[in-house]
Amino acid sequence: MVEELGNSRARARTAPHPVPFEGFVAARSDHLLRTAYLLTRDHQLAEDLVQTSLAKAWGSWKRIKTDHEAYVRRILVNTYNSWWRRKWNGERPTEALPEHSGANPTDSVGDRFDVWEAIGRLPRRQRATVVLRFYEDLTEAETAATLGCTIGTVKSQTSKALAKLRIDPALLETYASRRHDEGGRP
Repeated sequence: MVEELGNSRARARTAPHPVPFEGFVAARSDHLLRTAYLLTRDHQLAEDLVQTSLAKAWGSWKRIKTDHEAYVRRILVNTYNSWWRRKWNGERPTEALPEHSGANPTDSVGDRFDVWEAIGRLPRRQRATVVLRFYEDLTEAETAATLGCTIGTVKSQTSKALAKLRIDPALLETYASRRHDEGGRP
């Protein structure tokens, strides 16, 4: 397995032709936007995150000899982490709150929203690990490379995140009531 990973990395380093930046953006920007949204949980912030990450990658595009998507994904995660270290995030306080627009659009989403909210309550590093492992379907090694940590760290962060999700009150309530309705143990 380690040998296969080394061979795939060697093939990625010796790519026969460079990937044009414009082609990469056209082909992969939707995928990157999805990852950014899963991290930020906000459409506008996700778009800004992708744009910032692509701008950073553009400056060094010709020097990238490895997998372009992994390189940009790493920039995306690092940029996301650095944004949350800033003290000011662009919010402006006001005296009056905006009017409520009517029905809550999340009412129709149901259980998926509960899971998404629970993931949103995880610490940033655990959330990034869950997003990369389960939403982006990366291996532990790919997740570790993206986050710049060891495979053991990915395993421990994933384990801690799943443990927190198992005891999240909203998920316990949602799935306990579902089991009860289906005739199972409450």
